[in-house]
Amino acid sequence: MLSKRIIPCLDVDKGRVVKGTNFVEIKDAGDPVELAALYYQQGADEICFLDITASHEERKATYEVIEKTAKQIFVPLTVGGGVNSVEDAAKLLQAGADKVGINSGAVRRPELVSEASKAFGAQCVVIAVDSKRTGKTSSGHEVFVRGGREPTGLDTIEWIKKVYELGAGEILLTSMDGDGTKAGYDLEVTKLAAAAVNIPIIASGGAGSCEHINDALKVGADAALLASLLHFKELTINEIKDSMLTAGIETRV
Repeated sequence: MLSKRIIPCLDVDKGRVVKGTNFVEIKDAGDPVELAALYYQQGADEICFLDITASHEERKATYEVIEKTAKQIFVPLTVGGGVNSVEDAAKLLQAGADKVGINSGAVRRPELVSEASKAFGAQCVVIAVDSKRTGKTSSGHEVFVRGGREPTGLDTIEWIKKVYELGAGEILLTSMDGDGTKAGYDLEVTKLAAAAVNIPIIASGGAGSCEHINDALKVGADAALLASLLHFKELTINEIKDSMLTAGIETRV
């Protein structure tokens, strides 16, 4: 069994880490560089940096913050936000990212997934999928874009299969229904996604306890993405990993 990963997520808006509920009610959560360094020291396996309004406002991720963050940590750094071309991805990698997260840009032009995979390798391409239970697709789960503002009509599981075939190396699957609620990950869509493709699935949206994290990892997620629990100091990474080990889940210590 491969080790399961814990990945703190820094949702950044105008240079500050923020966190909301169901993609709204945004609150300030701190400085991204300081938080990334703290989580690295606590034992984070990776760090994820998402410029949450880059796509909506049609601007690029903040390269200066990425560069400063990359200098503070020595684990993989995934950066997403406003990636619409191979050139956009290249700039993020040059700024210090190890992987690039693509969301709206892939929905708008799916061939971007294969272009990025060919240019940088599948291991660098993380497709972020913002999913909501709408009952309007075959699985009941629908893909949203532009920071969760716009429904696409795409079935979440079918979309994940498509980007996998196009060369995605990893899926960051966020439940919009669970986001920031601390009510638990959407285990149904996580399990469906894990069964549909042979690449890692990162569960995101809804973690409220160590049990929630363990549940998502047990149904097939390869990693758990966390924000509120860590930002507001409700749990530490060490506590989470201790719980994983107690539950029999392999992790890096």
